Amino acid sequence: MGSITKDTASLPLRSKGGVKFGKELREKEFLFEKGYLNLNHGSFGTYPLPVRTALRSFQDAAESRPDDFIRYKYPVYINSSRTAVGEVINAPPKTVVFIPNATTGVNTVLRSLKFEEGDHILYFATIYKACGTTIEYITETTPVKSVKLEYTYPVEDDWLVNAFKQKVQEVQNSKGKVKIAVFDTVVSMPGVRVPFERLTKACKELGVLSCVDGAHAIGHLEVDVARLDPDFFVSNCHKWLHVPRGCAILYVPVRNQHLIRSTLPTSWGFKTLDSVPNTVNPKGAFGGDVESEYIGNFEFVGTIDNSPYLCIPQALEWRKILGGEKAIIEYCTKLAQDAGQLLAGALGTETMDNKTQTLSQCCMSMVRLPIDVEKALQAGEKAGLGKEKVGQAVTIWLHRKMLDDYNTFLQTLFYGGAWWTRLSGQVYVELNDFESVVPFLKELCERADKGEWTETVEKK
Repeated sequence: MGSITKDTASLPLRSKGGVKFGKELREKEFLFEKGYLNLNHGSFGTYPLPVRTALRSFQDAAESRPDDFIRYKYPVYINSSRTAVGEVINAPPKTVVFIPNATTGVNTVLRSLKFEEGDHILYFATIYKACGTTIEYITETTPVKSVKLEYTYPVEDDWLVNAFKQKVQEVQNSKGKVKIAVFDTVVSMPGVRVPFERLTKACKELGVLSCVDGAHAIGHLEVDVARLDPDFFVSNCHKWLHVPRGCAILYVPVRNQHLIRSTLPTSWGFKTLDSVPNTVNPKGAFGGDVESEYIGNFEFVGTIDNSPYLCIPQALEWRKILGGEKAIIEYCTKLAQDAGQLLAGALGTETMDNKTQTLSQCCMSMVRLPIDVEKALQAGEKAGLGKEKVGQAVTIWLHRKMLDDYNTFLQTLFYGGAWWTRLSGQVYVELNDFESVVPFLKELCERADKGEWTETVEKK
């Protein structure tokens, strides 16, 4: 079994009012079921007790006086949240609006743009699936075509940026135009950092609109949108900022706000093309003053529970008590890196990184699982399962067994001819937690090698 060696013992156990990061913080301030170990913060996030208190207070206020709260108080609270989150990413409040999730943000951008013959959307091989299918839909319903940058991690940042530039040039050489490029800050799966700063700069140089999918950005990386200056930027707050689901932001600089004509769904703030923009005294959905028509457009988008949007100030205050954004990001990044080395050493495998080690500069790490691919293919063939389905079948089995048999969860992926598991660093987790799952991971991989996963697959 792996152990916490000298190399992996450098992680500081910061504290909040005497409560240590890791298990102690998890048990005192989070809502996990007793005995359940959450190692997959990157998928859905979670939030502490003080933020739950804020959430419920807003929900109670909305129920006690619905019209008063929704029409008059909510706009004031939402403005405070926009200001608060804007300070985290160095964005003026007039450029930030709230949406339920990053996917909604990417959809809002792509569905708002007017595409013409010859236009292309450029996307990367590791695009989040929902954003990829959005592009497929847009290409079905508009004249735009899509172009994909193919590769398999690990790759170097220099290679990726150069390959991006070459792909744009290829489209231009074919008499086309890349109108917009969609790329991540940190890929969802595999969980690696993307050189999004350099890609954004390359977009400017090449005359391409940049849509930065920062689903893993706020609370995960230090982001300064004033310096980055993307054309569009979306980020979830419910993943890494300790805010309830679903809460995300859409950042659009003033220069591009005229391009975002409709919310998703189209709602109160929509204006027809022959409407004259009210730039002197813009109003919100219920007649209150707003900074711009762009802000007013997103102020009220149908009746849903918007309470998570209002929890931003409380979440940031709680994080400030923990030590602030920089301290939290530093802890989570170092934890993910140390945990990756610990598990890879214990399992006799490796972490996913490039030679310059830029892929691992985030709060997640990828570790290869020691599952024999040839044995899996043979077991799948014996069970009547096609080779192309084995990767997903084993992954589904692993996910179910982690929860049912071991009371934990690690996001897992069949990628580049092997199974990889993703580790999420977080303030309520410590290195001992990752060390504790080594025995079960070994056992689970051994069970997979014996073909146990074939007992539950659908054979076609």
